[in-house]
Amino acid sequence: MSKKIVLTTALVLILLLSKQNNANAQFSLNGQLRTRTELRNGYGTLSKDTSAAFFTSQRARLAFGYKWDRLNFNLSVQDVRVWGQDASSINNADGNRLMVHEAWAEVTLLNISDTTIKTKGIDNLTLKIGRQALIYDDVRLLGDLDWLQQARRHDAVLLKAMHHGWQFDLGAGFNQNNENVGNVGTGYLAGNVPQYVTNSVGTLVAVPIGIVPLSSGGTIGGKSSTIGTPVLMNNVSTNGMNQEYKAMQMLYVSHKFGQTKFAGLFFKDDFGKFRLDSVNTGGGYVYGRRYDVKGVNSRITYGGMLTGTIGNASTGLKKSWMLAAYFQSGKDKDGKSLSASHFAGYVMLQSGKFSFGPGIEYLSGNESTTASTENHRFDPLYGTPHKHWGYMDYFYTGTGSAAGGLLNPYFKTKFTTKDFFVSLDVHNFSLAKTMLNTLDPNKPALDKNMGFEFDFVANYTLNKFTTVEGGYSFMKATNTLEFVKRGTLNSYDHSPNWAYLMINIKPDFFFTKPVAIKQ
Repeated sequence: MSKKIVLTTALVLILLLSKQNNANAQFSLNGQLRTRTELRNGYGTLSKDTSAAFFTSQRARLAFGYKWDRLNFNLSVQDVRVWGQDASSINNADGNRLMVHEAWAEVTLLNISDTTIKTKGIDNLTLKIGRQALIYDDVRLLGDLDWLQQARRHDAVLLKAMHHGWQFDLGAGFNQNNENVGNVGTGYLAGNVPQYVTNSVGTLVAVPIGIVPLSSGGTIGGKSSTIGTPVLMNNVSTNGMNQEYKAMQMLYVSHKFGQTKFAGLFFKDDFGKFRLDSVNTGGGYVYGRRYDVKGVNSRITYGGMLTGTIGNASTGLKKSWMLAAYFQSGKDKDGKSLSASHFAGYVMLQSGKFSFGPGIEYLSGNESTTASTENHRFDPLYGTPHKHWGYMDYFYTGTGSAAGGLLNPYFKTKFTTKDFFVSLDVHNFSLAKTMLNTLDPNKPALDKNMGFEFDFVANYTLNKFTTVEGGYSFMKATNTLEFVKRGTLNSYDHSPNWAYLMINIKPDFFFTKPVAIKQ
């Protein structure tokens, strides 16, 4: 597969270079080399008596673009790895980390400004198909997750319409593992199943084909097998961690009224139904799920966002604001009835180069003090959690998040010049719902306060294509956060910290520096 990708990339590159002088089309060739060195001492979860992790990760990306009156084509190939992950000389068994990040084409069906298209009625109508990032609004629910070196993309088709200032995007996707030659049905097994699992007698064995092992807390006949580190039931994973959707359908609508913008989202993702199964391997059993049952569990997310600005920062005080409300209903991926909500809002004030302001987030959770037949935990879909809920990634990322939800009042400040900015964000994290303290009989309910996080970032633009960014974050955690993340009390360090230094180089290979004309 890697040879095919490399050959295809080389072919496209040669084609672009040979055609770049064509006046009727526009070609682009952009690259990215982003290295990030991190010092992790409690990043994502609390730690104790362990040495801080130190490493450098790297993303290398090459993006080819072709734009014509009625066609927009993009191919983006990337390689993601940690420095030293491969030996200096590798063999075929070491694997392949080269992948296609995006590969899509957008065909113009209607365009009011194109006189050669006789059919009218809509200002602009395009069809975008292929592997693509879904990026909407502030990437709260749908985003490219660019902070993660691997980023995020979807295999989907998108019908995009613009008419009289209104935007309508209608999308759909249907996931399958292979062409199913010689097989029947459309059962879908997530592509991110782990390779190894600890079976019922504690032996590390290869995961049986066609099965997704149970996480800690899931059992069959009183026994369980665990995927790597146990996942606590009070620290719930997100979609990307254990099961990709089988299919999705979405509608996005937006319109700007003066300085105010309305954006509405309807998103339905369908998860395959499953049956519990067990396989005898390594002298013990591996218990898990087989996604070969007909039907899906459909989750529906819907809501809207209002954003606006008042004033001008260069002549006085600019005020930016946002209000958002989203709801989830239907069934979660395990088939449980779902009723959840998410509310957010902020006000940012800017005067000259300095901006500051408060905000608040509420994501509903489950009240563990009372039994419920419904799941009330809001899951923020496929966005970029790193941007919204603290740079240390304790919430709604691959590290899991509290089953009791999240209440997050915060305050942000930023100073910006032409080539430099520095920012400081302060978060106060609390549970949205009460959770039981099962470890202290004298205090049956946990204190909702989980702690404060402080995020400092400085960014400097070296040149048109290069930026250098550094950051430092630390948290003052409470026992509630320890219980949520680790299931213990007074056993882990409550002052985790994290630092990084990132160099981002993004050249435009067709860029030509303007030359001054002598008079």
